Amino acid sequence: MNQYGSFTDQLNIETPEQVELRFPVAGIGSRFLAILVDSIIQFVSVMVLFLLFVVVVSVATNGGRSSGPPVANPDKAAKWFIAAVILFYFLLYWGYFSLFEAFWNGQTPGKKLMKIRVIKDTGRQVTLFEALARNLLRVVDSQPFYLIGVITMLCNKQQKRLGDFVGGTIVVHDRLEEQPLLAHNSRTFTAALYAPPQFEERSQPQRPGQVPLPADAVARLQVQDLNVIDAFLARALDLEMATREEMAAKISARIAAKMQIPLPEGIAPERFLEAVAFDMRAGAGR
Repeated sequence: MNQYGSFTDQLNIETPEQVELRFPVAGIGSRFLAILVDSIIQFVSVMVLFLLFVVVVSVATNGGRSSGPPVANPDKAAKWFIAAVILFYFLLYWGYFSLFEAFWNGQTPGKKLMKIRVIKDTGRQVTLFEALARNLLRVVDSQPFYLIGVITMLCNKQQKRLGDFVGGTIVVHDRLEEQPLLAHNSRTFTAALYAPPQFEERSQPQRPGQVPLPADAVARLQVQDLNVIDAFLARALDLEMATREEMAAKISARIAAKMQIPLPEGIAPERFLEAVAFDMRAGAGR
């Protein structure tokens, strides 16, 4: 049982390393506030665009100047500007969510504020394809006033809307210990009464000199290995200590086997994984 007991829906994913990763599913409350923030940002952008439109049309028709020659082909200029406005609105409505989620770690400004993100059903980060797929269905989910999306979310345990089913995505909380602004992060609005205990922050990754690792051994690892390590380290504080130690030992053993080296003696498996991640990033930056 997770730290919230049965009050939070949870996504369990078994990685290729045969390790189970757990993601707390974001509920209607957090997602509603996130879409509210994003809608406000979009509304402000539209208002700015509308004011710009008024100014440009006024200038194009010479209505905003008391003297000077009129603008050539004002009707043509106004039509081009209207076309640009329509294109911008299209990009704002669909592109806003898709581009942010694809290139900003699965988050829009609203999702980042609420500490939730979009991921694939497999636990991986979404690509532009999944982001576009899930957001093209937003026009259906948002009718009327997101009622279709809410009903769909209430009808499945992972609280997916139609766009999530099409895109193969799910919305999860960033980390359990980082609570969203609304404590009721599931369908149960009393979840605030069952807040998890506070844990001490995990130490920063070890420097390579403290856990010596052969460069050629680190080079045998792939990006997928780093993703598995990062996923575990990001969720380590969410796990019970016994489960956390068991997972760290399993992942460390498999990583060491791929590196073709024995596990360093006297080094905790978690420290070993942090050192591996540190060295992989340092090597990529060279």
